[in-house]
Amino acid sequence: MSTIELLPLIKAPASWPVPVVATVAMLGLATLDLVGAVAAKQWVEHRGGPALAVGLGAFVLLWWVYASSLQYAELAVVTLGWVVVLQVGLVLVDRFRYAVEMPPGKWVAIGVVLAAQAYLLLAPSGTSGGTS
Repeated sequence: MSTIELLPLIKAPASWPVPVVATVAMLGLATLDLVGAVAAKQWVEHRGGPALAVGLGAFVLLWWVYASSLQYAELAVVTLGWVVVLQVGLVLVDRFRYAVEMPPGKWVAIGVVLAAQAYLLLAPSGTSGGTS
């Protein structure tokens, strides 16, 4: 039995356009990464087995979702979107869970980065430059 048979890639509904699939993948990746990051912080602070298990599980799922998302969207777009959404999530966790204050300029910068990511995701892509 091959690895593919043990763990098949996740398939998106055929009716979903690529930008929707890419966005869902980015949000899923960021969520899994955020869960893993918070679990790692909890494990460092409390050395609890459950936090370690949650973190390991989150990162295994993250890898599977990442590999699956590359069937539908470009590597750079998915990766950049995932990182941008993750950074926003981490800023929000710091703000609301750990009471870290940020100046308004940093919130504006986050808005600019999100707008740039939306452009990268939704703007028409160039053709790939493969060799014939």
